Amino acid sequence: MKRNMLIRLVIDLSMTVLMLVVMTYQITGNTIHELVGVILFLLFITHNFLNRRWYKTIFKGKHNVRRILSIAVNLLFLVSMAVVMLSSVPISRDIFAFIPINNDMTLLQIHVMTSYWGFIFMAVHIGMSWGTIINSVRKMTGITSTNRIRTIVLRVLAVLIVAYGVQASFERDMFYKLTVYNPFGWNIDKSSMGFLIDHLSIMGIYISGTHYALKFVRKKEKAMVNIER
Repeated sequence: MKRNMLIRLVIDLSMTVLMLVVMTYQITGNTIHELVGVILFLLFITHNFLNRRWYKTIFKGKHNVRRILSIAVNLLFLVSMAVVMLSSVPISRDIFAFIPINNDMTLLQIHVMTSYWGFIFMAVHIGMSWGTIINSVRKMTGITSTNRIRTIVLRVLAVLIVAYGVQASFERDMFYKLTVYNPFGWNIDKSSMGFLIDHLSIMGIYISGTHYALKFVRKKEKAMVNIER
């Protein structure tokens, strides 16, 4: 594997892990939350810098369904993360506590809601690149051949993850976290492992859904090309 690809995978994996860590505010506390947030911000800047050529190609070439969806999701992810980062500075109680504000409740509401939207967009973003990620992992592990049993097992595992993720979404009120801000807080997490499992499963919904939806779109596009020929 090329070194640049390995660096990008490490950064993307680190961002995913840190995104989950910053969401465990009730477990880690404010100081760790802000420190991890700063690190996440720096990695986010690095990620965009390494992929800066992508921005130059937005308006170039053919724009099919897959590419339009990719551009939309990536830009929404960029905007949501930018809003999260910008809104975090004025409401900071430790690192940027010297910045005075008058209405922190509104900024806190924006910060919390956009962080959950960023979490969803991140999962969809990963789903769009899942094929590339799997191919990179195969090259790293030396697995180049296909195996029917392994494929079936992985697909069954994906179904189980999605099923559990749907249940976890309802139990953790994900819909309301994306639409309504609760100033009194949501259910308090007592187990970091439980939080991790639940949110990884919720990510699994959007990663799997996006991955297989794009595969379906790709087949439709190939079918249309064959018809035109």
